Amino acid sequence: MENIYERIRSLRVNMNMTLKELSEKSGLSISFLSQVERGNSSLAITSLQKIADVFNVSMSSFFESTVSNSFFTPAEGRKSFQIERSNSVFARLGGYFSGKVLEPLHIILAPRQEKDVVFNHPGEEFYYILKGSVLMTVGEKEYEMNEGDTIHFPSMLDHTWRNPTEESVHMIAVLTPIIFHE
Repeated sequence: MENIYERIRSLRVNMNMTLKELSEKSGLSISFLSQVERGNSSLAITSLQKIADVFNVSMSSFFESTVSNSFFTPAEGRKSFQIERSNSVFARLGGYFSGKVLEPLHIILAPRQEKDVVFNHPGEEFYYILKGSVLMTVGEKEYEMNEGDTIHFPSMLDHTWRNPTEESVHMIAVLTPIIFHE
């Protein structure tokens, strides 16, 4: 299976697009795109979204080779991943099928993890704290969340989290829209 960098290059070449054309359409520099295609630079979600928009594909096309109708996700089949500029570890919990709109995730925050990336995007988010304590900032307000607590908010508000404790935090998130795969 191709990695994300090979997939970007494949799509560009298959569309007979030069790095210069991809740069002009995405707003990303030619040198940055060249480094990305060689696997020498990591991508922020926002940069990956710009590239996906140029290719008119979902971001999922960079993470999964095919979308199957798989509703059941066994624990041993889950793959963890991280995103650029984030220390958080994510694992997809949902099935794989066309047309789904929810992105359920298991997220682990490391002990003493300071403020992570500040996100804002269309959609909504729901979090349920399974284990530990987290400080979740949504808009201008900070919420101290403990085991069993939940929060649900529009994703267009700036939001981030931090773990001020010596223990890992485990939480379930359900997001829209799907930003990592279909």
